[in-house]
Amino acid sequence: MSDDDRRSRSFLLARFGEYLSLEKGLSARTLDAYRRDLARFTAFASARGAAAPPDITTPLLRQYVYELKDLGLSPASIRRNVSALRTYFRFLAADGVVVRDPSERLETPKKWRTLPEVLTVEEVRALLAAPTLDDKLVFRDRALLELAYGAGLRVTEWVTLGLRDLMLEEGLVRVFGKGSKERIVPIGRSAIGAVALYIRELRPRLEKGEGKGILFLNARGRPLTRMGAWKILDGYVKRAGISKHVSPHTLRHSFATHLLERGADLRAVQEMLGHADIATTQIYTHVDREYLRSVHRSYHPRG
Repeated sequence: MSDDDRRSRSFLLARFGEYLSLEKGLSARTLDAYRRDLARFTAFASARGAAAPPDITTPLLRQYVYELKDLGLSPASIRRNVSALRTYFRFLAADGVVVRDPSERLETPKKWRTLPEVLTVEEVRALLAAPTLDDKLVFRDRALLELAYGAGLRVTEWVTLGLRDLMLEEGLVRVFGKGSKERIVPIGRSAIGAVALYIRELRPRLEKGEGKGILFLNARGRPLTRMGAWKILDGYVKRAGISKHVSPHTLRHSFATHLLERGADLRAVQEMLGHADIATTQIYTHVDREYLRSVHRSYHPRG
């Protein structure tokens, strides 16, 4: 039995599909969308230790919604995913599979008012210090964390960054964000040093001809996956003794918050993050690279 089949059985997805088609009378298009949404969610939940519906908590659901946001899904798509989750848990509660519906307080993008939790500068320091020389892949992991926080990257951007995208002598990295939109982001001394050390000392040993020019490789020499990056981060968060929920989005938001708290210009930070606008009526102007470098050096804690 495949992993997908096991998940489908454990999370009662076939029964849920029958419920949708027979009792809810959804259109074929909506039915297919809900099935895809639930398959994606159960894969996400399973990877985080949830073996069955009763294991799913509200914090896990919130983590998933932020994951969808980080993936670049539109608010409409995220709302549909949230609707699918609420329908799913109402079905489970009615059948007595779960005692409490964890989706009750799940907010949709339309209602979002608060930003995800941020780490303090001290917590970031603890996280970045968590990889030690006892770890086999310490140089990769240090570089991964330093670059993720130091450049405010989305998790997809972590794992798709290529060697050719590094301009370490200039203190810059080229990032391809949503819609393959290119942006240039400054990085500080800590990130430059960690990445240079990884490229010199470890990556050549990992490369077995399957690296495809990607910067971060797994132990088998293949490009690191998004799930692999999540697991690495999660392990070091626990080791650092950080009790907050921390995702790649948390590091990205911490990057922006720490810059802004120290007086960085909002437009410069938005350019570094790759945000075209903060609201539909606001368009931000281009900021030249040298200015971005100076803002990063002046205000980022590890610049």
